[in-house]
Amino acid sequence: MTSRAWPTALGIAGGLGLDALLADPRRGHPVAAFGTVAGAAERLLHKDSRAVGGLYAGTLAGGVYGAAVLLAPARPSHVAAVTAFATWSVVGGTTLRREAATMQALLEDGNLDGSRARLSHLCGRDPSELDASGLARATVESVAENTSDAVVGPLFWGAIAGVPGLLGYRAINTLDAMVGHKSERYLRFGWAAARLDDAANLLPSRLTAALAAALAPLVGGRSATALRVWRRDGHKHPSPNAGPVEAAFAGALGRTLGGRLSYAGRVEERPLLGNGPAPEVGDIARAARLSAAVSVAAGVLAVAARLGHR
Repeated sequence: MTSRAWPTALGIAGGLGLDALLADPRRGHPVAAFGTVAGAAERLLHKDSRAVGGLYAGTLAGGVYGAAVLLAPARPSHVAAVTAFATWSVVGGTTLRREAATMQALLEDGNLDGSRARLSHLCGRDPSELDASGLARATVESVAENTSDAVVGPLFWGAIAGVPGLLGYRAINTLDAMVGHKSERYLRFGWAAARLDDAANLLPSRLTAALAAALAPLVGGRSATALRVWRRDGHKHPSPNAGPVEAAFAGALGRTLGGRLSYAGRVEERPLLGNGPAPEVGDIARAARLSAAVSVAAGVLAVAARLGHR
């Protein structure tokens, strides 16, 4: 075991504990600070060009990764502390589940206006014409996808590369959220950010789907069904990484995800994933429980992998 293996593992575990206790800070979040810098750079550099967009994404993501490598502390106690802070900064599982619970409470109270306004905390789709069922479906889909993006993804890369992996992954994922859209402004400029995010999530998304399938019995589902739906429907989704995750969650929950949505000014007909009825309001809590179970399992795997790193 290398001298950095145990402090990094301890830091990952500590960061997950901080996330469970504190969730995301209301103000001064490091990821928000990076987003502010990235937004200013985008306004300055934006051009309808893949090359310029590639330079933008590569410089920002590479800069974060490189700075983390150069500034890495040497003492084991400092490694553990910095890793814990970095993990807490980039993992968002507790906030994700709290937002899902808030959406469920608003929907159970019949507060559609409040639910529509709150959906922006989970995803960027247009909620204006969504009814309670549509809002429930959007929440379940967002919980599934963000379990991969906000929990399993950073833990996967943190287990492999420590703090640089944690921060580099979050930089890539944030850039994709900001500019990786198929809108007129970002179709070419955001292409590189979107492809970087696809590459970074290729393995974590499959791990998320596998864990969701394995843990399906915890939410009343069957692992075999979740695996079957993943294999059958995962490739139908336009995102190569969201598809396996959403399909596995759909199979585990016994619900059908997908259908019409409006996003970034575009209306899409997403393919249907899964069997059974569309999600109901009560399924939000089941999706959140599955997300929590997957997050715990991913955390255990990340710590174990880091302890075994040589």
